[in-house]
Amino acid sequence: MSVSDLAPFLEKPGLIDAYSPLANRYDEMRTASGEVRPQWRYLLDALRTLGAAAIAERGSKAARLIRDNGITYNLNGDPQGMSRPWQLDLLPILIHSDEWAELERGLIQRAELFNLILRDLYGERELLHTGLLPAELIDGHANYLLPCHGIEIFAGRPLVQYATDLTRMPNGQWRVIGDRTQSPMGAGYALENRVVLSRVLPSLFRDSHVHRLAGFFRSMRRTLAQLAPRRTDHARVVMLTPGPANEAYFEHAYLANYLGYTLVQGGDLSVRDGALWLRTLGRLERIDAVLRQVNDLWCDPLELREDSFLGVPGLLQATRAGNLVLANALGSGILEHPALPAFLPHICEHLLGEALLLPDVPTWWCGEPAALAQVLRDFDNLIIKPIPTLAARSGMQIPRPLSAYVSATLEPSTRAALLKAIQANPSGYVAQAQILPSTAPALIGQRLEPRPNVLRTFLVAEEDSYAVMPGGLGRIALTQDTALVSGQLGGLGKDVWVLASEPERQESLLVTTDSQSPAVVQESAVSSRVADNLFWIGRYAERAEGLVRLLRITIFKFAERADYPLSKASSSCLRSLLEALTNQTQSFPGFVGAGAEGLLCQPIPELLSLMTDPQRSGGLPRTLEALGQAAYSVRERLSADTWRIISDIEGRLANLTQNPPSQLSQALDELDPLVTSLVAFSGLTQENMTHNEGWHFLETGRRLERGTALACLLHSTLVPIAGEPDENMLIEAVLGITDSLITYRRRYHAGTRVGALLDLVLQDEGNPRALAYQLAMLDRLISDLPRGDLAIGRTAAEKLVLKSLTEIRLTEIDQLIQPHKHSNRRVTLAKMLSDLSNELAAISDAITAQYFRHEEQPHSLLRRAGATAP
Repeated sequence: MSVSDLAPFLEKPGLIDAYSPLANRYDEMRTASGEVRPQWRYLLDALRTLGAAAIAERGSKAARLIRDNGITYNLNGDPQGMSRPWQLDLLPILIHSDEWAELERGLIQRAELFNLILRDLYGERELLHTGLLPAELIDGHANYLLPCHGIEIFAGRPLVQYATDLTRMPNGQWRVIGDRTQSPMGAGYALENRVVLSRVLPSLFRDSHVHRLAGFFRSMRRTLAQLAPRRTDHARVVMLTPGPANEAYFEHAYLANYLGYTLVQGGDLSVRDGALWLRTLGRLERIDAVLRQVNDLWCDPLELREDSFLGVPGLLQATRAGNLVLANALGSGILEHPALPAFLPHICEHLLGEALLLPDVPTWWCGEPAALAQVLRDFDNLIIKPIPTLAARSGMQIPRPLSAYVSATLEPSTRAALLKAIQANPSGYVAQAQILPSTAPALIGQRLEPRPNVLRTFLVAEEDSYAVMPGGLGRIALTQDTALVSGQLGGLGKDVWVLASEPERQESLLVTTDSQSPAVVQESAVSSRVADNLFWIGRYAERAEGLVRLLRITIFKFAERADYPLSKASSSCLRSLLEALTNQTQSFPGFVGAGAEGLLCQPIPELLSLMTDPQRSGGLPRTLEALGQAAYSVRERLSADTWRIISDIEGRLANLTQNPPSQLSQALDELDPLVTSLVAFSGLTQENMTHNEGWHFLETGRRLERGTALACLLHSTLVPIAGEPDENMLIEAVLGITDSLITYRRRYHAGTRVGALLDLVLQDEGNPRALAYQLAMLDRLISDLPRGDLAIGRTAAEKLVLKSLTEIRLTEIDQLIQPHKHSNRRVTLAKMLSDLSNELAAISDAITAQYFRHEEQPHSLLRRAGATAP
């Protein structure tokens, strides 16, 4: 789909007349008689007024914003994996506020009803005793969690969040096609859709008087703070995510940032003394409430699913003790039971004393004889859903059924097998009427076309009711004949605008507190996992930058050679740089091992491989991919500007690997902007990140990596003594790689050239590219890291840093530059650099041993992505 392709057609007369709604369906833009609905007229007129060029520009801007902000959503089996950009249609769905008010009443009633049902099922179970719900329907279901029975829920609000999927019948009446009660996904994407469209269509958004979303998220913050057991004004709330492998991890990180919550994984938390604690560096922090994005069964391996690595052992116990609130309460997944809609009207009359305002699509549970007879009679017009059982939850080796079968589309053999299964076990199946979803206009290719549409709405509990997000997340299918609309089946996202009759009061998207008391500083804690990832972000970013700088200078020097292919008599400068590449990337044998002479004579394939081959260990693509993986794991810690740089780096990585240059001159065209992006990343983390514990680990990783690369570079280039011309070239190359050439020219006008170079890049503590500077920075950084129980004396890492820094400070450069009397090598320099390299590795090991839990390090993930950690 190309938004710009549609622009010329918007200017054609009769475009709206050419838009033809599908038969027997409700269309959001046009009535059954063919008229444009009133709320759409201003939008369509505005699109005509914009013109082709402006619409094309806005389409490109929307795509750029999505790419720069790193908005991703993974589809099952998608080859793009977690790098798949979120797909957003430029046209919003428009709903008038009067119609929305009526829908809102039905949504609030439904949320109240579900909250009462949840309390009853895990409490008195009156609905089962009176027969309003069959006991076998609940007790045998995989999502009914017996360990949760009897847990007292503070304020009687187990259902804090609630979402519904809606579509319209042909007469325009809303119908529920699904409920989301465990960890409803999509509110963050709805917010990001709004941010993007309000930026690309600012005047249209403003003049349409669209209801704002900020109030909904303020209600969420307020509710979680009020439900916290300790009921303080500064309750500690975290958001629990399954981790970066989850398809909606972008949303988890985005919402955590927006709401001001710490994003955590199961390994970051621990239950002690009946309470939940966040394991930060050197201390434990009490957690009052958890906004969870992990489904019920995976939350507590001690009492629920024992093979889960996503939850926290003892989480249920902390809840049972009244020391923790979970949003939503564990066990809420039972409300997603596919058979529950068949019983809701009677339950609503019983619990609320009123009719259900927002009914479901007609549903039949096959466990009732009359319902089974109707299902068998009308089988080809239904959607069949198997009910997940306790056997499926226990992990028994049984064939995994589809979540839904569209009877009319089944092969004859599958149809017969499904009918046989229903008749053999009727209580294990539910049938729903197959309805045609309502449609909404979408930009498809060069046309404005109707597409099946589903609206997901969101609610959050308040003190005595529920707050409804004004709008929600719209989703449309890419084909007209789709019976099911689901995010995992592809399609486009849509913003949903609820239009007010008067201008909306402008609200900041920043979440603010409602208290008038002075601001209280509550620093976002750093867990071992976060610190580990930040540490490796620093290392991988510096490793990539150093490698790009070394590759650039090597290519420059290669371009200056006239005696290609290289021979043993060729420039020792270029040979030293090639050997430095192998040593720095650890891509042995390369230019230093067996067969090195052949590669040294014909180095271009090896150079291009290090730059473009994503399978090459130690190469540039693997390093950049590792940087992206580590950054993605802690993306809530990175600013929007920093993430744009990460997205830019990922784009350049894709270009390097998917369109690899065939010549070194072409490679330079990719390396030059890449080093600029890496320097920008370094600058943003230095200037835009608060210099807290997290930043200290990132900067420590950077300084360790730069020191290690410098020691390797100096060892490869200065230890072998070159002849006069080559030594000058080597010095110039090293100064170019370390970005110290201008300082060298201004400072040194006489004296030993190698000695001057070592003075500048080895001993000068004022040069950010010098080894001594890295150690001096490490001395300050490591001393500021949390010490835990090590309150007296220096830590192992501090001692190693002090030892290395002292060695450099006391070293006599004149001794380092002298050759060994029996060889043409600077043996003293070689020993010192080798010792420094070993000590830097030991410093890294000491930091890892003290601060990072090895079982939760990101290296397993990075190794799967092709990265290697030294």
